[in-house]
Amino acid sequence: MTAAPRIGSLCSGYGGLDAGVQAVLGGSVAWHCEIDPNAAAILAHHWPEVPNLGDLSAVDFDQVEPVDVLTAGFPCQDVSLAGRRAGIAEGTRSGLWLHVARAIQALRPRLVVIENVRGLLSATAHSSVEPCPWCVGDGSAEPPLRALGAVLGDLARIGYDAEWCCVRASEVGTAHRRERVFIAARPAADPDGVIRAGHDRPRGLAGAA
Repeated sequence: MTAAPRIGSLCSGYGGLDAGVQAVLGGSVAWHCEIDPNAAAILAHHWPEVPNLGDLSAVDFDQVEPVDVLTAGFPCQDVSLAGRRAGIAEGTRSGLWLHVARAIQALRPRLVVIENVRGLLSATAHSSVEPCPWCVGDGSAEPPLRALGAVLGDLARIGYDAEWCCVRASEVGTAHRRERVFIAARPAADPDGVIRAGHDRPRGLAGAA
């Protein structure tokens, strides 16, 4: 990215992921999307001129200002080892990922940065695929798909290639482990090898890339 990017922030929390992306790429935050009143108060204090779109599940992203970079630290409660381990599915808090995917599909940013807990690697996600290589039929109640696989699969379905890694807080000088998964995704190349980046790509073409 040569020009200073415009950043859109989903499940913003206190804005830590946005601040990290800004530290690396520069640019400015165009809007936040955060429903928690305490977190929203922190965002309003540090970014007083930046609008908060509020409830992610209710936003019509076809009407939202397109951005170059989209960040999302979607809720971890249902994938965390300390939580219910209900996984990513409709009706769970971590199921808000489905609305993050909807936003990516509509906005077509040039870069997506996602953060979540290490439990994303092991928590389950809804799938109609057989629960194991040797299983036949629907006799097992255990879904075979893991949460990270669901996220990566959804990104691929809407035309994005992704890389991911797990980083410990202790690797950057803190006194605790606190592992986090980071995913970076970019628009996949079309068959001619050209990346149709950002909001120049037509909207509503999920699966066409």
